[in-house]
Amino acid sequence: MKRCLIACCLALACLSSQAAAPVAKIQSMLAKPKAFCGNFEQTKHLEGFKKPLMSSGRFCVVAGKGVLWRTLQPFPSTLRLTRNEIVQMQGERVAMRLDAQQEPMVRTINSVLFSLLAGDLTQLETMFDVDGSVRGDSWGVLLKAREPALAKAIGGVQIEGAAFVRNIVISEAGGDRTSIAFSGMVSGTAAFTAEEAKAFE
Repeated sequence: MKRCLIACCLALACLSSQAAAPVAKIQSMLAKPKAFCGNFEQTKHLEGFKKPLMSSGRFCVVAGKGVLWRTLQPFPSTLRLTRNEIVQMQGERVAMRLDAQQEPMVRTINSVLFSLLAGDLTQLETMFDVDGSVRGDSWGVLLKAREPALAKAIGGVQIEGAAFVRNIVISEAGGDRTSIAFSGMVSGTAAFTAEEAKAFE
C-alpha cells in the first residue's frame, strides 16, 4: 500500500537529462494552479503474472489542502491525502487511516507531494537523483531514490509531461511496474464535481 501511495503522489506533479537535470527549466514549464482535476488510467504489472491489473478514475489536487484519488473502475475506492493523514474510503466506510504522528512514511509521502505542489524542488532533490531533458514544450525525468527506505520500495521513476504530467512509470525494487497515464486536466473550481468539492471542506 505504501508503494502505491508514493506512486500516486509522484504522479500528481513531477519533474527530467543525460547529465545534470534542467530542474529550473522544467519547474518553469509546470503549471501551478491552486486547484485542478484530471483523469488517470493505471496499469500494474506484477512480477510472475502475465495479466496486468488495470484501473481508472479521477484525481483532484488543492494546494495547501491535499489530494483526492478516486478509483472508479474496476471497484470504487477513494484515497484522500492531507498534510496530517492518509485516508482510504470504501463508500462511506473508512477502510484505512494512516496518521503522520504514528506512521513516519506519511510525512515522507506528503513532503514529496507538497514540495512539488509548491514548486519547491529542494526537498525532492535531497531524496532523489534527478536526470532529465527538455524537448520543445515537453520534458522527461528519471528519478532514483537516495533514501534507503524509499529505495527499497521504488527502483526508479520515469516521468513525461509538459504543463502537467502526462505519463509516469514506477519500477519497484521487487520487479513490479506501475504505469499511469493522465488526461483531461482542468484547473479552477469548475474542475470539481460537487462530491469532490465536499471532500476538501
